Amino acid sequence: MVSTTLGLGLTIATLAVFTIAGLWYSRGRVGSVEDLLTARNSTGTGMTTATLIASTMGAWILFSPAEAGAAFGGITAVFGYAIGSAIPLLLFVPVGKRIRELMPTGHSLTEFVLVRFGPVMYVFVLIVSVFYMFIFLAAEMTGIAGALELIAGVPAWQTATVVGAFVLVYTAYGGLVASIFTDTVQTLVILPLLAVGFAAAVVSLGGTGDLYQTAMATDPTLLDPGFRPGLEFGLYVVFAVLGANMLNQGIWQRVYAADSETTLSRSFSVAALTVIPMVLLAGLFGVAAAGLGLTTPETNSVAFFLVVTEALPDAVAFVVVMLVVLLVMSSADTMLNAISSLITVDLARLIDVEDDRSLRLTGRGLTALVALGAVIIGAQQYSVLQLFLTADLLAAAVFVPLIWGLFSRELTQGGALAASLAGLVVGITYFPMLRGLVATIPGIAGVLPEPAFLPAFLGATAVSTAVTAVASAIGGDGFAFESLTTEIRSFDPPGAEATTEDGTAASEVSD
Repeated sequence: MVSTTLGLGLTIATLAVFTIAGLWYSRGRVGSVEDLLTARNSTGTGMTTATLIASTMGAWILFSPAEAGAAFGGITAVFGYAIGSAIPLLLFVPVGKRIRELMPTGHSLTEFVLVRFGPVMYVFVLIVSVFYMFIFLAAEMTGIAGALELIAGVPAWQTATVVGAFVLVYTAYGGLVASIFTDTVQTLVILPLLAVGFAAAVVSLGGTGDLYQTAMATDPTLLDPGFRPGLEFGLYVVFAVLGANMLNQGIWQRVYAADSETTLSRSFSVAALTVIPMVLLAGLFGVAAAGLGLTTPETNSVAFFLVVTEALPDAVAFVVVMLVVLLVMSSADTMLNAISSLITVDLARLIDVEDDRSLRLTGRGLTALVALGAVIIGAQQYSVLQLFLTADLLAAAVFVPLIWGLFSRELTQGGALAASLAGLVVGITYFPMLRGLVATIPGIAGVLPEPAFLPAFLGATAVSTAVTAVASAIGGDGFAFESLTTEIRSFDPPGAEATTEDGTAASEVSD
């Protein structure tokens, strides 16, 4: 076990290096609130791909896939998780192109929802989207806190506070510009670290042959590709991750940051292919932990780190600590930026802020509040996978009418709202973690079906899709997509060149 002082010291040093790098890179590059929120048309294929990988593959990759492998269906569940993580990125290729075409000066999905459907659907989607991203951020803080407590004995509140504070510094200052740059560097470090950690663990545990024999002797279902619970998990996690990513403002920001549609297509496609082996490697740690008899129902969520502490020497454990910190930073800054972006865009619309500097300061202040809330929840040590699944259920019921509305003129606000609510009701009825709340309603407990994740996610998505299709067929007056171009505006004044905080023209420092 790594000493507490050394573990915390390594964490702080890693955080400090990337915080300084983010501050340095973004200095002089944030000339307006547009730069802070979208970094519009500024990143090429390499940087866009790297920031997608880093921002979507946060510390959850060391927790959720491993927990799935240990407790939700072995190798089959892990494969399902890997495929489910790649599908949303591929779907963003046509969807991303479509929203850039319809809203060239847009900032977020919620902007589209407001103009396309109306204020009621907008408020509903805004709440679900912010809730999902906040849970994502809190889960990341939970993950890093739990990992360092297990590996180095660092109290959870100390880890969550330190990580939250450092990430907040460069995120609030440099916005999306800083986030994309640090993501790029972090990806170059994360990929080899994950490969080295996996290889070292396999060698330390006697090789793949010994691990296979041990797992088969402990629980043959861990390696059974036809194991039904694993197949079910692999199926419903596709809908869970798909819905969640469609409501992830961090990804929508990167749709606009890409410098062309060609860059968008290449970057999202390459990122999708890259995340598959990443999730597979991480998930196999969970299978190994269960096969070695290291896990219990209370420790499934840290299965990855049970293998690390069992198999790896302190020197390699240091590498794992750095890997966790980098993964948390790469996704935490994305979520902070994303939530701040949504709130700032909507604040500007509500109060019609004309002062660009005031809007930037407001956005940074809101980022700080979000970070504080996530740190508090992260120190409580809830299950990372359960946190994600709860947020994913809401997204699974909502995303279909939103994507449908990008391509269909006939779907109305009433139809989209009815589809979302119908899907949500079905999902909650079956969802194990929310069943207790529903059962408190008088007369409901006796008629509730057996709780299960598969009908919850499948039902939420299927019912939402069916109602959306019916509502679109019934239809109303066709929506004029052209209005998206006129009603959604850039925050930069027409014809004005944004200047940075030190007075330099933004065009002089753009990359």
